[in-house]
Amino acid sequence: MTVAVHGLPLVLDVGMDVYPVPPALKGPRRYRVSSCVDGETGQLVAFTGVWSIDDASKLVGKTLLVAESQLPASFAMHDVERLIGREVEDASRGPLGTIDEVMQGVANDVWVVRGPLGEVLIPVVDEMVLSVEEGAPVQVDLPQGLVEGE
Repeated sequence: MTVAVHGLPLVLDVGMDVYPVPPALKGPRRYRVSSCVDGETGQLVAFTGVWSIDDASKLVGKTLLVAESQLPASFAMHDVERLIGREVEDASRGPLGTIDEVMQGVANDVWVVRGPLGEVLIPVVDEMVLSVEEGAPVQVDLPQGLVEGE
């Protein structure tokens, strides 16, 4: 069972290469995900080359790293270090300000954006977040009533 850390989403998927940290002194240092099922408390993951309980026990407590190129595009919506300070623009209101904080919730994260319209709390859901492309303002489409004074 894998679980997310530091509020990051679970991103493992079939075909991904993972690197356990700290690495083993002897034996494999890279594993490929052969199956992955999302559960209530994490992901149930199988790796190629891990055939026994003894093999699996060597991975218990390890952090699994994935190459950035293998991360899903949606990962950018949860990468706190890259989000703080990003400009946010709404499709109808224009510039909203910058992301000052990311609150991690049970159902979804919430961005705290401060700017010319005051503090705006934006739920990080596909219906509202249009794009989080590097080098451009984050694009959102907020419903009426989410911004104070509307």
